Amino acid sequence: MGALSERKIEIVRTLVETAPDKVVGNLQQALAKTSDDSVLGGVRRLVELEFQDRTLRNTVLGPVAPMCMASSDPRVMSFPPLAFALIWRGLRRIEPDLIELAANPPEGGVAQAILAVQDKLAAIAAKGLREREVPEFRTAAELCEARRPGSAEVLASCLDIASVVRKANQRLAEWVTHPGGETSAASRLAYKDAVEIAEDAGPRFFHMLAAQMAQPWMVLRVISAVMDKPTERYLRDSELSSFGEGVLEDIDKALVEIGGLNADEGPAAGRAAAKRAELIVQQILELETCMDLQRDQGWGLRIVKQRASLASVVEGRLREADKAAIEALPMQPARNARVRRAAPKVSAPPETRLVARAITLLSFSDELRTTANYGGFSSTRAKLVEKLTEHVHHYVEEVLDLIHTGEAEPIENAAAFLEVAAEFSELLAGDKAAELVRRRAHAAIHPEAHMEAQA
Repeated sequence: MGALSERKIEIVRTLVETAPDKVVGNLQQALAKTSDDSVLGGVRRLVELEFQDRTLRNTVLGPVAPMCMASSDPRVMSFPPLAFALIWRGLRRIEPDLIELAANPPEGGVAQAILAVQDKLAAIAAKGLREREVPEFRTAAELCEARRPGSAEVLASCLDIASVVRKANQRLAEWVTHPGGETSAASRLAYKDAVEIAEDAGPRFFHMLAAQMAQPWMVLRVISAVMDKPTERYLRDSELSSFGEGVLEDIDKALVEIGGLNADEGPAAGRAAAKRAELIVQQILELETCMDLQRDQGWGLRIVKQRASLASVVEGRLREADKAAIEALPMQPARNARVRRAAPKVSAPPETRLVARAITLLSFSDELRTTANYGGFSSTRAKLVEKLTEHVHHYVEEVLDLIHTGEAEPIENAAAFLEVAAEFSELLAGDKAAELVRRRAHAAIHPEAHMEAQA
């Protein structure tokens, strides 16, 4: 079969050029092993060229690239992805030699010279956005203005300090991981360099750094270093207040999501809710570390209330886990009237929905292992684990006794309940506890095989 026609290749080219970076990257990986003489050979070459071009673009314009991704969060500084693509096309039109130099620096070229080329291209892009003489820059500016009036100038202003952010980004991981001392001094110098370019560049500087981070809220560490751990009131009344306010709003949203955990959604939902609790704890600790707070007013009081709300909502889910696990292992009055203790009810198979709900909530509890102590609910979780571990242990003993005495009918139901108990044990006490339950169940249900294995 021959290669695709030029018309079809052109259609593919248009689709690829307008696709998000992630899609182009996935296509490049998927077509990597496609031979040149196959039907998709031309498509592979086209995708590879586009992938290489975007890699270069995202390097040259790296300081603003993460801000030009699709975002629905009105609090973050963002710009239309298509505007970003048009800016690059405009640079390719008016500065092909510089683009070529950025793509293929001379062998043995000094790193500073390469960075200087990238910074020069960013400065040219800023000028192009403001002047709007080149069609691509004009359309890019119009797209920005259509989304938010004044944002074309904001993007140009971000490009003005791209050289500072580019250098800062090389040390950003160090600033976040090892704050204080030399790293704090370096972040202050970078901030100073940014505001020397433009007096109002401070907020943009921090927005651009936050966009480079996997956890954007951790830019608070850099802000704290630059401002020498400000008081809450000072930060709240400054032009940087949105960074702290944004974290507090995220915590409020996460608290609602944890409170709305639906046990019917499965264990993945339970673990996701626990991870939200973990994130809340991290964010609260970050806020408390990065500024001086007053517990009786302002953000400090709000954080105190959020801590209390987190403990309350988590403990509520843990109480539900306790109830759900007990309901999933049903009991009934003992047949012998003189025995007051209830016995496992294995006349019917486990109720799937009850078991699933319990596993969801126990998964939530299990995922909280490392968070509970810092979150203020370690005691409640420890009591839950202790109580349910003992309950499951006794339940397993009772079911095994029913099997040994021949009272567990049908045996398939007893086996199914023991497997449920093993799953609960795994979430409460770990893999070894679950494996012990499974081994004992197998030995009781298949005594002949067990005896042969022992022989």
